[in-house]
Amino acid sequence: MRITGKTITLFFTIIAGCFIIGLAAVPVATNGPLATIVAITALTTSVSFLCGLFTDDYSWTDRLWSTSPVVYGWIYAYASNFTFEVTLAAVLVTLWGIRLTFNFARRGGYTGGEDYRWPILRKKIGHPLYWHIFNLLFIAVYQQFLFICFTLPLNFIGGNIGPWTILGIVLAMGFLFVETLADQQQYTFQQAKYGLLEKCGELDEDYDRGFRTTGLFAHSRHPNYLGELGFWWSIYLFTTSTMGTVFHWSMVGPLLLTLLFVGSTIFTEGITASKYPSYEDYKKSVWPIFPKLWR
Repeated sequence: MRITGKTITLFFTIIAGCFIIGLAAVPVATNGPLATIVAITALTTSVSFLCGLFTDDYSWTDRLWSTSPVVYGWIYAYASNFTFEVTLAAVLVTLWGIRLTFNFARRGGYTGGEDYRWPILRKKIGHPLYWHIFNLLFIAVYQQFLFICFTLPLNFIGGNIGPWTILGIVLAMGFLFVETLADQQQYTFQQAKYGLLEKCGELDEDYDRGFRTTGLFAHSRHPNYLGELGFWWSIYLFTTSTMGTVFHWSMVGPLLLTLLFVGSTIFTEGITASKYPSYEDYKKSVWPIFPKLWR
């Protein structure tokens, strides 16, 4: 089935209905924000899985990455009676969501354009039944379970603005800048590589290689991943001033997100290395996510 703007609009209309039903069936006031968010996620997970079955496009959860967590952030803000700290965290998550939505949209994510990795992985898995199990358990269930996990720290932010809160704010804004800049550098490079923008003479060697090694990519092979992980670990720091410890069980959110990105890096780089032989040399000089502290 060909995915069009109308298909995407219908999908988000149904998703909006899931949010309304979840909020009505499991009210925040009587059940708490986490229970409400779990109920909503159960509904959106089911919709995403079924859309994959009916359309043969498996990027429906991808289209929720920048939207569902933002709504979850504001559910936590509402549950806190919009205390300053939780509302500030929700605002930061909203800025994160705006950035991700913009970048995803300009790459065609809301007008079709399934993630290029899914067809490759589908071919590797082979059997249709196994693929649908993978779609259910990993793409739909696990990834949307992660939405719950990495926004979970907002449930534990209290009324204490301490040094950890201030550090979290500064780092969150810094990492948000890093991933925004990384997205822009990658986008302009890819557009120019395929003749959609004018090429920059300084990047001729990178155009020949087929991948970018300059700008932020001279320090990290995936600087957008660095910004993404750094942002959510920074949000976690908000809980430290409230809970009085750096180690709190809501750390499971950013930790699981980190593991997801490690796996994604390994799989994505396997594809890249198969297309561009010189990528192996690049891997030897630049670390995958975190920059080298020495040269």
